[in-house]
Amino acid sequence: MSMVVRTLGRVDYLATVQAMQDYTARRGPQDPDLLWLCEHDRLYTQGLAGKDRHVLAPGDIPVLQSNRGGQVTFHGPGQVVAYPLIDLRRAGYYVKEYVYRIEEAVIRCLAQWGVTGHRVAGAPGIYVRPDDPGGHALLPLRPPKSPDTPPDFQGLGKIAALGVKVSRHCSYHGVALNVAMDLEPFARIDPCGYAGLRTVDLSTIGVRLRWGEAAQLLGQQLCIWLAP
Repeated sequence: MSMVVRTLGRVDYLATVQAMQDYTARRGPQDPDLLWLCEHDRLYTQGLAGKDRHVLAPGDIPVLQSNRGGQVTFHGPGQVVAYPLIDLRRAGYYVKEYVYRIEEAVIRCLAQWGVTGHRVAGAPGIYVRPDDPGGHALLPLRPPKSPDTPPDFQGLGKIAALGVKVSRHCSYHGVALNVAMDLEPFARIDPCGYAGLRTVDLSTIGVRLRWGEAAQLLGQQLCIWLAP
């Protein structure tokens, strides 16, 4: 059964989350997997494990609680937000592999735009080298000094953030890819709970794309990598 892709454009965050929850609660074994591609107005979302200390100075930007995993992040115009609603049991993979597949879809998108995406152990999401976005050198091994030591993000910027929720073996929430945003609001938080973590978008590293172009390719790659 192929995934049904819907490009929603700019939509209200809370209404979209409610729609995902409603579909997940009522879906049965024969209901299709969905992929919603959208963007939101400016807001911060705080994940289930989120700590208030990571919200530094939100100002006039609302902070909304979310039932996804992870810490605080920012959503705003110019960001492609992809919400895969996948029956993981039917697809045949577990949550850890699901996250890996989402990350791989983002990496393959970036590669088509001449950008090398990187994973950082212990810090879900995709990172780039802003000073050398197309370089193919592997990241040096950066083992943390202790389990409580944050990963080493030196020389990196985060370009895509993940936050997922699984209920009844079905996923919702997803991944946000920064295309051409106002990045200033990221400076008002510790992105994903990491103080000083730099956040970038495609325009920052010299890739000029319309939102629709980025959404289309991300959707295509997610359909490939999330297939059963």
